[in-house]
Amino acid sequence: MASNNSHSLSYFRVGRSFWGWALSTDHKKIGIMYLFAILSFFVIGGIAALLLRLELISPGRTIMEAHSYNVLMTLHGAIMIFLFVVPGLPATIGNFMLPLMIGAKDVAFPRINLGSWYVYVIGAIIALVSLLSPADTGWTFYAPYSLKSNSLVIWLTLGAFVMGFSSIMTGFNFIVTIHRLRCPGLTWSKIPLFVWGLYAASIIQVLATPIVGMTLVMLILERLLDIGIFNPAKGGDPILFEQFFWFYSHPVVYIMVLPGFGIISEILPVFSRRPIFGYRAIAYSSLAISFFSFFVWGHHLFVSGMSDWARWVFSGLTFLVAIPTAVKIFNWLSTLWRSSIHFDAPMLYALGFIFMFSIAGLTGIHLAVLATDVFLHDTYFVVAHFHYTIQGGTVMALFAALHYWFPLMTGRMYNVKIAFWTWVILFIGFNMTFIPQFLLGMEGMPRRYYDYLPYFQTWHQISTVGSWLNGGAYLSVLVHLCWSGFRGKIAKSNPFRSLSMEWRTSLPPPTMNFEKIPQFPESIYDYATEKKPKKKEESDLSDVNRVA
Repeated sequence: MASNNSHSLSYFRVGRSFWGWALSTDHKKIGIMYLFAILSFFVIGGIAALLLRLELISPGRTIMEAHSYNVLMTLHGAIMIFLFVVPGLPATIGNFMLPLMIGAKDVAFPRINLGSWYVYVIGAIIALVSLLSPADTGWTFYAPYSLKSNSLVIWLTLGAFVMGFSSIMTGFNFIVTIHRLRCPGLTWSKIPLFVWGLYAASIIQVLATPIVGMTLVMLILERLLDIGIFNPAKGGDPILFEQFFWFYSHPVVYIMVLPGFGIISEILPVFSRRPIFGYRAIAYSSLAISFFSFFVWGHHLFVSGMSDWARWVFSGLTFLVAIPTAVKIFNWLSTLWRSSIHFDAPMLYALGFIFMFSIAGLTGIHLAVLATDVFLHDTYFVVAHFHYTIQGGTVMALFAALHYWFPLMTGRMYNVKIAFWTWVILFIGFNMTFIPQFLLGMEGMPRRYYDYLPYFQTWHQISTVGSWLNGGAYLSVLVHLCWSGFRGKIAKSNPFRSLSMEWRTSLPPPTMNFEKIPQFPESIYDYATEKKPKKKEESDLSDVNRVA
């Protein structure tokens, strides 16, 4: 990795041995270690998904039996949710960028931060032990089937339980860091919107994760001691498990997505060459989403037998959570309106995020409406909606962030043309994979089924071919960025002409981020009042390389 001329060595050049990384409390190194770990699990979970789609290319048996299909379905879901998406943005981009964006030398508790990494690794290892007798329950571990399965469900759920502690440690660390370590002059009305997203997500991490932790412990005790908490044969209630599980698992969607909202809010002003529209509205809407996320879990159980009154309440609350999300989208579109847009790779991923997450939100309305949810529940419509939310949201935001902050993280530039064409293939492949699944769901195709009627084959074939484009594009992006990290052109200082504080350090940053604690520069611009930058900075903004 390369370093700009600076009075201090970059973090890459300090402690370059194995132990220098393994025992480092530098938030940047911990973020990089998280990044390589979650991307490795992303590849494994993606391979499982490609095998599932290949099996579904035609009715009947194609490449595997029904049990193997259920095992792969569980493996894909558990790895993608617990090992990749939940820690995806906070533990990687959040760990790396948070102190830099608020002018701090590190997070508030560096050793706890390192401990969260090792807790995550230990939890992942425990979960992978279940591969010795793979679970076939699905990633939700629904009772009573998860109580009767002969697989190593206990190890998989125990791994998820342990990884929950890593999530709590990270969220607690971020909350304290944001409250206590902001540089002088950086008030709450001026902190970057990505930091607002991390803050809102951290609140959910700290408050919601213990709920699923207790639920998984009860499931483990149920299997070991046969207590009868969720087993209806012994007086237990399997719906109780669903209530506990979704009380966490719906807010966890916003742990995945809220930092992504912040990333998009950072990228759009840079590549549209104007201040973000409605800073306060975007910031406070993140907190509103965090608040409402705790009250909407019931829409996952509309067909479970709950009372009509409860269904009306949860349906209304689900519509309420859409309001702060719509506030963000309308403010993003207002930022883009009549602006000077530069279609660099980060901007392309950001625009892709807005398009795909808008589809996720609009299709979510069908699942919030009681009359339509009855017909669409547990169909491929839900699968498509979920992937537009998570893959079209979280993953697209992660790749936007990797391209945007790649020069800062590595000191090198990626290949502009390769980044453009991989985005094109990814965009086509993703929509080709999941738009047919909306149509399958509306035609009545149940999800998680190993076999199906020939009537559904055409849409399944289109979806499978799209998954090949989707998977190939993701692999190309990862290979390209890894190659660029070692062989790319040396990045010049602040290559995208951003006005944010993190770009005021060297590329890559030194171990302590800044030679001295910075003062928040009023000359950058005040997000809250949307003051225009000084003329010198305005002239700098025009000197930007465009993507073809």
